[in-house]
Amino acid sequence: GEDLSGPPQSTKAKTQKELLKTLQELKAHLPAEKRIKGKSSVLTTLKYALKSIKQVKANEEYYQLLMINESQPSGLNVSSYTVEEVETITSEYIMKNADMFAVAVSLITGKIVYISDQAASILRCKRGYFKNAKFVELLAPQDVSVFYTSTTPYRLPSWNICSRAESSTQDCMEEKSFFCRISAGKERENEICYHPFRMTPYLIKVQDPEVAEDQLCCVLLAEKVHSGYEAPRIPPDKRIFTTTHTPTCLFQDVDERAVPLLGYLPQDLIGTPVLVHLHPNDRPLMLAIHKKILQYGGQPFDYSPIRFCTRNGDYITMDTSWSSFINPWSRKVSFIIGRHKVRTGPLNEDVFAAPNYTEDRILHPSVQEITEQIYRLLLQPVHNSGSSGYGSLGSNGSHEHLMSVASSSDSTGNNNDDTQKDKTVSFLLS
Repeated sequence: GEDLSGPPQSTKAKTQKELLKTLQELKAHLPAEKRIKGKSSVLTTLKYALKSIKQVKANEEYYQLLMINESQPSGLNVSSYTVEEVETITSEYIMKNADMFAVAVSLITGKIVYISDQAASILRCKRGYFKNAKFVELLAPQDVSVFYTSTTPYRLPSWNICSRAESSTQDCMEEKSFFCRISAGKERENEICYHPFRMTPYLIKVQDPEVAEDQLCCVLLAEKVHSGYEAPRIPPDKRIFTTTHTPTCLFQDVDERAVPLLGYLPQDLIGTPVLVHLHPNDRPLMLAIHKKILQYGGQPFDYSPIRFCTRNGDYITMDTSWSSFINPWSRKVSFIIGRHKVRTGPLNEDVFAAPNYTEDRILHPSVQEITEQIYRLLLQPVHNSGSSGYGSLGSNGSHEHLMSVASSSDSTGNNNDDTQKDKTVSFLLS
């Protein structure tokens, strides 16, 4: 017999339609490289959605805990402003740049307290869209944790440092910035379109008329990042960036100048195997490079060009020079520094475009094989007395960071080598 207990067919069909629509919308949030056709795509989408929800929840809990412990960041003189004053102060930094907007985000609730008028046109949405919205809801899910860690109160410079009469706009933009993808309208097939932005954060207090107490907020100057190969192009002689990687060939640090040249944000590359991003025919060159690194004992040297795969799937050709930091006690290579200059740009000049492949790039067995050969090679101590080659770092200002990384990676003894190796192997197998 017929099951009469269920809802009428029309309601059932309506619910099914809603379900499919919601799934389609969820799929739009999936990063391009995770999209697959067929039945498994629904499962992939739901898993990704669940992971994103857990991440946001965990971050919010972490944030509120942090705020309880850090209700007043120590030693910081945080000035208090009205929303109108925030608008006046930030407008002088953003009015000359059509790709820039300012936003004040409450560090207590995560909500947008103020956002400049041009944000609506840059992010292609209506002004009312920001009302009562949490700023992280505008971000690509994979960048939410980067936003939280980069805006922890005790790490932020106070805005009053920046608002002194003698400090120029340039000085203020020199502060520690980070990168995030922000949603900017929908593309065809209802797909959410994300644009990369360079975010420079400051700590301020905003006077809230509804609450007696001032709210601790983070003011962000957000500037849209354009591909370095599209107008106004980065001049060929300025297409330079530096990277550092571990003896297990995992990216450890990526200079922010790489973003418009590679299309990747630093967080996309850090912790991933260098070899995965290289042209398969150029991967064996890395073994030769590391042999030379051992030979040169920290001294910089130039090497033949290498092809690197950008975010959009096209290759660029880079002239590379290499040096390394040698731990003075163990005489082993702690990390390798690469200085890269783009010689040939990608075919598709928009490096931020989604790649045209829909599945993860299949890892070639050579990646793991060469990585292990390099790892074994660098277990040897360097007997050459060359100085540690900071020459190739350029003006990246990462010396202290690199030094601290070097000392921390070696203070744990040799076990660290094994855990690093495990990390590489598990990444390759996952």
